[in-house]
Amino acid sequence: MYKIAIVTTLLIALPLAAQEAPRYEVDPTWPKPLPEGWTHGRVGGVCVDSHDHIAIVDRRDITEEEQEYAVPTPPIVMFDSTGELVAAWGDPDVIPINLHGCSFDTDDNIWIPGNGDGMIQKYSHDGELLMQIGTRGVLDTSDGTMSGESLNAGRDSFFRPSQAVAHPDTGDIYVSDGYGNRRVAVFDENGEFLRQWGRQATDEEIRAGTPSVFAATVHCIAISNAGLIYVCDRYGHRLQVFDRLGNYVRSIWVDADKPASRGNVWSVAFSPDAEQRYLYVANGGREQIHILDHESGETLSTFGRPGHQIGNFTHAHHLAADSAGNIYVAETSVGRRVQRFKPVPGR
Repeated sequence: MYKIAIVTTLLIALPLAAQEAPRYEVDPTWPKPLPEGWTHGRVGGVCVDSHDHIAIVDRRDITEEEQEYAVPTPPIVMFDSTGELVAAWGDPDVIPINLHGCSFDTDDNIWIPGNGDGMIQKYSHDGELLMQIGTRGVLDTSDGTMSGESLNAGRDSFFRPSQAVAHPDTGDIYVSDGYGNRRVAVFDENGEFLRQWGRQATDEEIRAGTPSVFAATVHCIAISNAGLIYVCDRYGHRLQVFDRLGNYVRSIWVDADKPASRGNVWSVAFSPDAEQRYLYVANGGREQIHILDHESGETLSTFGRPGHQIGNFTHAHHLAADSAGNIYVAETSVGRRVQRFKPVPGR
C-alpha cells in the first residue's frame, strides 16, 4: 500500500539520507517562448558553456499535424541564463543523424554526435564546422550500415555514439560509443585515434558489476575537475569511473536495487563548486533526477516524477548544470522540451 501526500509546491526533493543536499524547484519562467512558428522535436541533449549559455540539440522530428502550422527549430538552439534565445543554427543535411547529447570544451566549441550515425562533429560557438571524425551515414559495422554487426573497433568511425567530450588538460576527445558499440574511444586533439576500452558484458558480468564492460547502451560521458572519466552504463544502473588512460577507478550505483526496464543511469553532471561535491544523475527509467554525494556515491535526494505537467518528466534524457547550480533537463520521446530547476534558497 502506498501513502500519498498532497503538496502545494510544484516540486519537492525528498531527503533520503542524513546529509542534506540541495533541494530544487522548477523554474516556470525559463526558457522564454520560441519565435513564432518554431516547434521542438525530440530534444536529444543539453549543455552549458562558460558564459552560462544553454544549448540544446533538437532532432527536428515534429509531427505531421505540427507541420501544418509550424516548422522545426534549427538543430542547435542556444539560450542565455534568462531564457532568451541568443543563437540557432545547423544544417540538417550535414549534422549527425539523430542528435544525441552535446558538450562544450574549454574554448566554448560544441561537440555533437548522433545515435543514428557513425560520426561526431565539433563546431565553433557561432556554428562553424571545425572538425569531424567519421563519415555521415557510415557506421563501425560489418557492412558499414545500421543493420550490420558491431565491430567495436573503428579508428575513424562509430556505431551510434551518444556523447563526446574534450579533456580540459590534454584536449583529447572521449566518445561514448554507444548504442551499437560498447566502448569508450579516445582521439587526440587533431582527431587521431589513441585508444579504447570496453565491450559487451555477459549476463554474469552484469550481475557481478564487472569493471570496464557495459550492460548495453553506453549512454553518456563526462569529465570531472579531477580529470576522471565518468561513463553512463545505462542498463547496468551505474556510473563507471576511469582515469584518462582507461584504468578502472570505481562504480557508482544508482538505485540498483530498483532497476527500471529502461535503465537507471542516462546522464551525469557535476555541481559547480570546485570540489564538485554533488553528482546529478538523470534516471530516465524512473523519470527522476538523483542528487548524489560525490565522494560516497550515496543518493541524498531526488526530484521528478513521470508526467507531462511542468516539473514532471517524459523521457528525462540528458542533463547539465550551470555556474549557479541550476539543472537543465532535456526530454526526448513525447516530452520534447527543456526545463530548468533551480536550487531552493537556504540550501
